[in-house]
Amino acid sequence: MMNQMSRGEFLRLSGLTLAGALVSDLAFANDFISNNNAGKEDIQLMKKLILSNDGKVKTILSKPLTEPGIRISNFRPLANAITVMSASISNSKSEFYKSKPVADKLNEAIDVMLREQYSDGTLDAGGNRQSPPDTAFVLEYICPALVVLNLDKQKDLAELRDKLKKFILNAGEAMITGGVHTPNHRWVISAALANINSLFPDPRYVQRIDQWLAEGIYMNDDGHYSERSGIYSAVIDKALITMSQLLNRPQLLDIVNKNLTTYFYYTEPNGDLVTVDSKRQDQFMNIKVNKFYLQYRYMAIRTKNPMYAYMVSLIEGLPEFTTDILPDSLCFFMENEELRKEIPVEGKVANDFEKFFAFSNLARIRRGKASITLFGGNDKPLQIVSGRSSNPNFLMYRKGDSVLKYMRLSTSFFRMGYFSSDGIVKEGNKYILKETKEGDYYQPLAAEFRKADGDYKLSPSPDGRFWNKMDFESRTISNVKKQITVIEVVENNGALDIDFKVDGPPNVEVTIEMCFKEGSNITGATADDKKNYFLKSGIGQVSAGAESIQFGPGKCEHLNVDNLDSEEYTYHQGTLRTSGEHVYITGFTPFRHKMTIS
Repeated sequence: MMNQMSRGEFLRLSGLTLAGALVSDLAFANDFISNNNAGKEDIQLMKKLILSNDGKVKTILSKPLTEPGIRISNFRPLANAITVMSASISNSKSEFYKSKPVADKLNEAIDVMLREQYSDGTLDAGGNRQSPPDTAFVLEYICPALVVLNLDKQKDLAELRDKLKKFILNAGEAMITGGVHTPNHRWVISAALANINSLFPDPRYVQRIDQWLAEGIYMNDDGHYSERSGIYSAVIDKALITMSQLLNRPQLLDIVNKNLTTYFYYTEPNGDLVTVDSKRQDQFMNIKVNKFYLQYRYMAIRTKNPMYAYMVSLIEGLPEFTTDILPDSLCFFMENEELRKEIPVEGKVANDFEKFFAFSNLARIRRGKASITLFGGNDKPLQIVSGRSSNPNFLMYRKGDSVLKYMRLSTSFFRMGYFSSDGIVKEGNKYILKETKEGDYYQPLAAEFRKADGDYKLSPSPDGRFWNKMDFESRTISNVKKQITVIEVVENNGALDIDFKVDGPPNVEVTIEMCFKEGSNITGATADDKKNYFLKSGIGQVSAGAESIQFGPGKCEHLNVDNLDSEEYTYHQGTLRTSGEHVYITGFTPFRHKMTIS
């Protein structure tokens, strides 16, 4: 039973139950499997991890752990420092093995953690006061630190291990009773409880995990968790892998498999993740796939899936692997011998695919050097808030370093902002995006709703553009104006033919906005004094590095490209405009324009 064996022994035994885990999309990946290296340690990788970890220890030793007089608002960096130092001081091949200066720094760090920990076991994190989930994120570092310190059992570190035990057990009480904010918090807390239970078994920890798991782990047919976020998918995958190992529940890996397969398709050749469809903050961020490194590596070893082996190789070739992964991962490799093994399969996959994620209304297409994303899956009604998808980017296109960061469309129709498609319809190699907008006017109140003092209910207009003391729900709508936008995209061998149609009231300004990567060279378009480019006719070209993208023909019937955002932004002087080189094609309704991107 788990109570009678070490964590290391449990990992070895539970790993045996994972051999039959689901292998996703092997029909897509090359069917090449070699077991010759199964079980062998990846010696070169371990050398890099130790060297890089030692380098970070030197940095930690060279400066104070905290700023004098400044209260800590984020404990993860301090917890990470504890993990990094614990790995070096416990690894016989590290130059800091059994180092007294490292031991002193470790004691100093955990003393800070214990001093800042509340009596209920929690820590603060930014604006989250006494936060159970943020404390769980800290335990992702602290529990592995104690595991590796226990592996070596240095007598001089007994007091340090006791301090870590005290912090972990205190936090465990918060994990048993504490609440959450977001969907992924449930699984982060559950993973923390699994980690604590593997160190200090207590049935209460498993009971709480089962209480959370009983709610069900949502995943749609596209392979997305409910938040549809690259940041939090990596978090959840890691949590589920931890629970599958430490609780001997290999069925949790079926979910991880499906999500990791999805993120293969969501990864650009340079490691950028497609985030346009996220429902969280990363929908407007640039993030890399390196956040999935440990997850892909573990699953490549367990499932022998060439797709995952390919992703490991891709991540190991990124600059971020050296700066972000190597310095922080030794401890996790030391605590989990599965990660130390060589990957027993060659990472060969095809670089030509078309994948339509119907539930997310997102298409990913790769044709040689061309990589394409189409998106039409915003949550309706459109609201600007964490937890809902609202990104107006409907098309992204790249060839090497030449990158169309996004294409958007906006009209001056009641200043309702950017086009946001009501899904995507796929017909052969054609993708159809469509949106209908309505703008209303309002009739006088009927006699039974009138008030002599005019003090009516403060309420939103039915079209959601503003609030007023007008008692809108009691008024009749009239003079309804409707605008219908249809964008059809046809893909042929990496080239896109795009057909725009905007119908409704006449003489409405229409603006097609293309934003290319910062520093790109734009030719064929004319720049104004604000560095906005207008493609007035003919073909434009953007070039960066060895590749270029052609787009056009152009059209220019107005120059008004300010206030393209809806009133939800502009009322607060906000904007969705990003950095980059902006090129515009403009006209008026009824608007018709066909163009090509290649």
